[in-house]
Amino acid sequence: MKGWTGNILRINLSSKTFKRESYSEDFARKWIGGRGFAVKILWDELEAGVDPLGPDNKLVVALGPMAGIPAPNSGKTVVAAKSPLTGTYGDGNIGSHITIQLRKAGYDVIIIEGKSGTPEYVFIEDDKVSFLPAKGLWGKGTFETQKALEMKYGKTAGILSIGQGGENKVLYSVIRSMEGRAGGRPGMGAVMGSKNLKAIVVKGTKEIPMEDPKAMKALGVADLRKVGEMDKKSKWSVQGTNAVLAWCNEMAALPVRNMRLTSHPDAWKLDGQRTSEARVATYGCPHCSMRCGIAVLDKEGHESELDYENVGMLGPNLEIFDIKQMASLNYLCDDFGTDTISTGAVLAFYADAIDHGAADGDFKFGDAERAKELIRMAALRNGAVGDILADGSMRMARKFGKGSEAYAMHCKGLELSAYNCKYVPGQALAFGVGPMGAHHKEAWIITYELKETERGSYGRDKAQKVVDIQRIRTGIFESLPLCRFPWVELGWDLKNYPAYFNAATGSRWTLDDFYKTADRIWALMKAFYAREFPNLDRTADYPPMVYFDPANADKEGIIKGKHLELDKYDQLLDHFYDIRGWDKRGVPTRKTMETLGLRQEADELQRITRVE
Repeated sequence: MKGWTGNILRINLSSKTFKRESYSEDFARKWIGGRGFAVKILWDELEAGVDPLGPDNKLVVALGPMAGIPAPNSGKTVVAAKSPLTGTYGDGNIGSHITIQLRKAGYDVIIIEGKSGTPEYVFIEDDKVSFLPAKGLWGKGTFETQKALEMKYGKTAGILSIGQGGENKVLYSVIRSMEGRAGGRPGMGAVMGSKNLKAIVVKGTKEIPMEDPKAMKALGVADLRKVGEMDKKSKWSVQGTNAVLAWCNEMAALPVRNMRLTSHPDAWKLDGQRTSEARVATYGCPHCSMRCGIAVLDKEGHESELDYENVGMLGPNLEIFDIKQMASLNYLCDDFGTDTISTGAVLAFYADAIDHGAADGDFKFGDAERAKELIRMAALRNGAVGDILADGSMRMARKFGKGSEAYAMHCKGLELSAYNCKYVPGQALAFGVGPMGAHHKEAWIITYELKETERGSYGRDKAQKVVDIQRIRTGIFESLPLCRFPWVELGWDLKNYPAYFNAATGSRWTLDDFYKTADRIWALMKAFYAREFPNLDRTADYPPMVYFDPANADKEGIIKGKHLELDKYDQLLDHFYDIRGWDKRGVPTRKTMETLGLRQEADELQRITRVE
């Protein structure tokens, strides 16, 4: 087949063995790659109820037919496993040299099984795999680990690693690469740590398979230049993703004080202009001509690479408006390898629970120095406080009780990204229905909703828009896989992506083919959740209940007195289920699964839970 290598590298850490396996062209075209490959492999190979931190869980590193090919923002890799944070399928994408090197080594997928008896890392060089002791790396942060491995294998080597957060199985620890890149919010770093796997290093020398390499390269390189020119003209990279902070503050959608508030007069101190003015360096992923990683110096003098999500969650959400202090929190998370979004949410929830008498402690909003201490304690699981912070908001709320479950800001266990949905129904729906939990990259509808529609509406059009964006993001960006920013930020035409895919694979796909594949992937992701939680009901697709509380409505500003309404949200949820072909519980019906080519998966799900 063209466009895919057709090869999977299966590595068993327990037995120190590896083997090369092949997959069919039918499999490739049914699942595309990236997320599609990952969720299908994990569905097939994991038993329901498997311990996410046990040796029977599997870590999947998955690429697709556009991975590593010179084309706009094609340097992405998907990392996936059963999530220790949510108990269901979890993944993340990460910009890394491993995207290029793994394809050159001749593989589209790595499946890592078992558990090493001692800390180690794996080195893959074309057809060879070495299991090497990580004695000098274990216990080190991600920056030192990356540097040490680059010194040994070169700066272009593909490297995925974890910090102390992953080693200590912090449930929201991530996998890191190239110092500033991170992926796997639902605890993919903890899965690596549970396997005593410190890092994966890859170097390859083979050609990446394509239908017409010369034509693909000519098209891709030309479009990389065009995207770069569009970026320069729009000046998007001047502020990068953090340009959205001022807009969120203006539109009453900023996370402030555990999302109790939606704006703050000091938010400007952390906005895109301020971060750009403080810039000391700019970083990006491979094959990117619109680099968004703006690095500033933190309070301790480290380079700290910022984007909107970490600024929003570690700044306003903690009521910390000193840019250097906020950057210090971000640096610590990056070095320990803990997710910045979940860390900000966990600390904000802790302060909120203390304020409301649900928890004991001395942490207050605005206390940056204590926040640094708590990040260290969580990453190292130091003491009872560090241990409970390391387990995430959902488990914290279950332990605290006293009504705190209502304001633990998560869906299905995954903390909300930095968009406050107190009165943004469509984005609240997008967070609520995500099979992995609350994640902005799954359906970032908020700009559409606040600019082009009536904000307070709960109509079918909003549910349709959420589905439309899910189809685009999963079918194209998470499965080819590619970065979405040229499309999202610069208006790069979606029709370019089938053109790349067809040039690489010799196909004749249209956007509709990607959307149908996306529906198949989404159905299997939700089926995965239903298999793990067979007694689920529609409340699994609700956002945090505090959003429905009139007492939590803003006391001033443009949404004064406004809040989400539960009966109307349920109507919006019904629209979403109807469009998706899911039942009233939020489970794909048998008819829907069979239409999507998932008859066997429907049969398996039927054995565990009712499928209508």
